[in-house]
Amino acid sequence: MTEVLAADGRPLKASLNRALRRQKLRALALIAPLLLFILVSFVMPIGDMLFRSVENQIVSETLPRTVTALEDWDANSDEAPGEAVFAALYTDMALATEYKTHTRLGSRLNYEMTGISSLFRKSGRGVGRFDTDTYTNAFQEADPAYADPAQWSAWMQDANVRTSLPETAATYDAWAQMIVEAEGDVPSEEEPWDFVYTALYKEVMAGAQPPIAVDLSDIVPISLQAQFADIDEDWLDPDVWQTIKIYAPSYTSGYFLNSVDLAKGADGIETRPENEQIYITLFVRTMVMSLSIMGMCVLLGYPIAWLLANLPDRKANLLMILVLLPFWTSLLVRTSAWKVLLQQQGVINDVLVWIGIVADDGRLQLINNQTGTIIAMTHILLPFMILPLYSVMKTIPPSYLRAAKSLGANDWTAFWRVYFPQSVPGIGAGCILVFILAIGYYITPELVGGTKGVFISNRIAFHISSSLNWGLAAALGSILLAVVLILYWVYDKIVGIDNVKLGARTWHCQHMQAPVSASGTTVSA
Repeated sequence: MTEVLAADGRPLKASLNRALRRQKLRALALIAPLLLFILVSFVMPIGDMLFRSVENQIVSETLPRTVTALEDWDANSDEAPGEAVFAALYTDMALATEYKTHTRLGSRLNYEMTGISSLFRKSGRGVGRFDTDTYTNAFQEADPAYADPAQWSAWMQDANVRTSLPETAATYDAWAQMIVEAEGDVPSEEEPWDFVYTALYKEVMAGAQPPIAVDLSDIVPISLQAQFADIDEDWLDPDVWQTIKIYAPSYTSGYFLNSVDLAKGADGIETRPENEQIYITLFVRTMVMSLSIMGMCVLLGYPIAWLLANLPDRKANLLMILVLLPFWTSLLVRTSAWKVLLQQQGVINDVLVWIGIVADDGRLQLINNQTGTIIAMTHILLPFMILPLYSVMKTIPPSYLRAAKSLGANDWTAFWRVYFPQSVPGIGAGCILVFILAIGYYITPELVGGTKGVFISNRIAFHISSSLNWGLAAALGSILLAVVLILYWVYDKIVGIDNVKLGARTWHCQHMQAPVSASGTTVSA
């Protein structure tokens, strides 16, 4: 069979495939900036939020030796851990103080147990004044080589010494790394710090062979547990160690448990005390109030959209400007205006008193509660309901209503059986838009909601900007995202997301009922 060739002499099939590939590459190049923008501004922040909601590496990175030593400690015991754990804490705390990470760790654990932050700060200031210089002096007085930084460096490069003194070698390595990274000095020119000599002393007393034999029999062992207790007796509190051990893993479910008023305890998941249970209440309040705002927007927005869709274009355009006018005003200004209007000595209460609906001493409490939040947010979000409704209603031919009435239907029947079903896509689009915007609002509830009208978003903003508990904020945000996705799925199953369009043609063709007679019976076309 003769092969068909293109104008350039190549096989026609290969030429067509090449042209198709070029077309696809050109299309990909055109949308690449948008994809990159969505990836950077939307996908990556959500991914980072999800990661932060479970990330907990600061404990194991700041106290690696302590975390390891705590594995053998019984968290259910009523006693503080033994000397080995405090020895590990001594080395970790000395290093963390130089890296200045002990305060960050204290802040992290303070989210789980109040008071730990100050405990770590005090310990960071006091760990350099421990009596462990006794060990340092003993070694250096026994042999001057122990005071020679170059000799220490040579010992720590000797495989036999490292094998004989593994803990001392590991402690020296951590000290040397800190000297380079935090101090900017050279380890071979700096004398090791006291905690290195402390590690050496403990291994020698346990039977290890030091590089140069020394007699330490006259040295009285120093209790590091007592040294930490001198700084703060809370170090002897088992609850402190229980908290460190529970939150030692690099990844934790603690943030999510806190988000639903639970906590991790020594025996497993526990319910938080009643006076600390706030997040479930905030989630429920956010959902209920967002649904209320959405319902208010439907009730107020539907007749306005109908009016806009059925007025002559000139008058409709004029009214549309009034609908869009709030967008030209700052959100903060609009919210502040509601503070003036809704307060007890405000315009609305003054008018009600003047009319005589309420007594002067019985003015309504319209602000700093849920009523104020619903009123202000309904006003702010109303255009987001009107615009989708208007765009859908504008596509509904008026002839359908006239046809229904000509067949005997009254005004209500014609509206309910013919017009309303065709406007449902606009209601769906407006409801989704208003609801999703409402649950994420925090400026308006913060200004007019008081303590009983704030949303979960206000708590998220608080943890991000004030308490700096980003893990809990990320967990709350993740739960909020999951709730929205679940509601979106439920809506799709009940109504169908395909019906949420800014146009009624598709839904109309599938679901529009035939005109009905005055008796309500269906009339065939």
